[in-house]
Amino acid sequence: MAFRVALNFEDGVTRFINCPATDTVADASYRAGINIPIDCRDGACGTCKVFCESGKYDGGSYIEDALTDEEAAKGFALTCQMRPKSDLVLRVPVPSSACKTGPVKQKAVMEVVNKLSPTTISFTLKLTEPVKFLPGQYVNIEVPGTGQYRAYSFSSAPGADIASFLIRNIPGGLMSTFIASQAKPGDEVNFIGPSGSFFLREIARPVLMLAGGTGLAPMLSMLAYMEANPPAQKVHLVYGVTNDEDLVETAALDEFAAKIPGFTWEACIANPASAYPRKGYVTQHLLPEHINGGDVDVYLCGPPAMVEAVRKYFTDTGVTPVSFHYEKFNPSSPSDKAA
Repeated sequence: MAFRVALNFEDGVTRFINCPATDTVADASYRAGINIPIDCRDGACGTCKVFCESGKYDGGSYIEDALTDEEAAKGFALTCQMRPKSDLVLRVPVPSSACKTGPVKQKAVMEVVNKLSPTTISFTLKLTEPVKFLPGQYVNIEVPGTGQYRAYSFSSAPGADIASFLIRNIPGGLMSTFIASQAKPGDEVNFIGPSGSFFLREIARPVLMLAGGTGLAPMLSMLAYMEANPPAQKVHLVYGVTNDEDLVETAALDEFAAKIPGFTWEACIANPASAYPRKGYVTQHLLPEHINGGDVDVYLCGPPAMVEAVRKYFTDTGVTPVSFHYEKFNPSSPSDKAA
């Protein structure tokens, strides 16, 4: 039996390989043309050390100088020794170029453009083949005819032959202008990826998702994954926007709430003149049950000011989540993704 192993490199590039249960990850990687750094194959040097974000494996045999018991307990492993017992997500602490690999360029066809509001557009691409990615990741999409790329998170689940995206309609923006006024079904679109270290990890405790504006996109991808793989833990989303017209995809969120056990959501609008019943910023709508005394995994995606405000909130309240994953973006920047 072969398992899927996602190799997430230091530069954010993710490559997927198939690894039989009888093989080591290093051997399977080499067969796929990905040369994970390695100076031995005996568990003696530690050069091929990685961190397992999720999944189960047999760590094999190694010496203390290569991997300490403390490191092994935290989830570090040696690819020359580890054999998968399930699908794995591994953090590889070198750039993809150091492993003689890199992001993959792929082609797609524009299928549907939907202006959800004056400020937000969704569009879908028909893929030449299903794209493997981790829910929450992004790709760099070429603006047709320009040779320039913009980074957008998937709003759809991995593995489908249709990929969807949610973007802000920026007046004069290169991609948003093309999508809003020029794009038509059948247009060929190139993209590179997937990339990013902002993705859904194995759900082992309650999850708090915080989205600002089109930062909702990766959350929708995560929720689509959860719909197909229901979590055993509670998941709560707080979705914040500036004005009423920025609030989109609420019907999709209601549908997820009906289908995903333990998933709840609420939205808030920052503009005090809004007629929406819940106003203010996302941090004003966090209750003790959402924080769970710090025993919570937090996923945060939004503009830089929102990300910094949420980080300050946790500092000021003295609560440290078990894990805190974030991505901040500047909608006018060609590729300003960070996590």
